[in-house]
Amino acid sequence: MQNGMIRKLKVQSQTGDYEVIIGSGLLTHIDEYLSSVIEHNAPLFLVYDEALDPLGYPEQVKTSLKNQYPVMASFAIPSGEHSKSLEMAGQLYQVAIKAGLDRKAVFLALGGGVTGDLAGFVAATYMRGVRFIQIPTTLLAHDSSIGGKVAVNLPEGKNLVGAFHSPELVIYDVKLLESLPDREMASGMAEAIKHGMIMSPELFYYIEESAEDLLQKDQNKLTDLLYMSCQVKANVVSQDEKETGLRAILNFGHTVGHAIEAMEYGTYTHGEAVAIGMMVETEISHLLGLSEPGIKERLGQLLTRCHLPTSLPDALKTSEEQEALVDQMRRDKKAELRSLAFVMPSGVGEVKMMRDVPEDIVIKALMS
Repeated sequence: MQNGMIRKLKVQSQTGDYEVIIGSGLLTHIDEYLSSVIEHNAPLFLVYDEALDPLGYPEQVKTSLKNQYPVMASFAIPSGEHSKSLEMAGQLYQVAIKAGLDRKAVFLALGGGVTGDLAGFVAATYMRGVRFIQIPTTLLAHDSSIGGKVAVNLPEGKNLVGAFHSPELVIYDVKLLESLPDREMASGMAEAIKHGMIMSPELFYYIEESAEDLLQKDQNKLTDLLYMSCQVKANVVSQDEKETGLRAILNFGHTVGHAIEAMEYGTYTHGEAVAIGMMVETEISHLLGLSEPGIKERLGQLLTRCHLPTSLPDALKTSEEQEALVDQMRRDKKAELRSLAFVMPSGVGEVKMMRDVPEDIVIKALMS
């Protein structure tokens, strides 16, 4: 790959293919990219994370678009997972209605995964579906911004109310990652490592070689990382958009990770929870005799280099906590009749799906 270039990749979708554009400094020229897919004068609704206001990103978007798209409503959502709710979706519906937005409206999601999931869900359901564009501002959001899965949470679990609704375009300005706190950068690395583990040894090796430079936000290396990681996601969802088979492998680490988040242990970011989940699910694979020797150790070393946790703290390894976690996993969307379903690696770049793992194996892995 040549450094310093804008990367573009195409995602195939049943409702129309769309592009993912990756590069540094894209936000100030966002009008050029929008005009390639959205007609001039289409009414826009900018939904963004309120934490971006001091950084000036929402204003940059508005300034870049105001000449060609004069009708723009906007709404800042509070930062955090709690905004991914039916209550917040209701507020966005009300703003859209009061702004007079019709079925020609286009929603812009500027922020991390929470913003993209929420704005995408509202776009999928407002007037039975309007167009939307993803403008991710975090490293973690490179996973959720591609593939068209949009959702909100319920008190009972994550992403339990949602839809499949593909964006018209994904604009990924790598320069925006410069403002991310170190912990959020590390969190995003978890999803890239996941993509390497499930399908791309090349990506996994690249992270092993470049982990420190990536965490230091090297623009060229991040552009290459995002291109390779997004390519994995694009390849999977292009083959299985509605998660009828292959797409389930993208949930590696997430059965355990979502359970950790749902239990509201509170100290973990999404990427940190997924990192622990990947280690637990790799241990399950080892206990079942499905994985190559040394895979868990290699994964753990890379996660540690990326400042990610590799196991639950001892305080959460009590029998009571383990039973609660397992019960939460049985509510996972992949579970059938409350079975324990996991994606497990057999080697770097290769995983297998098992729909009914024995509970004693899961408990043993959680305790490791």
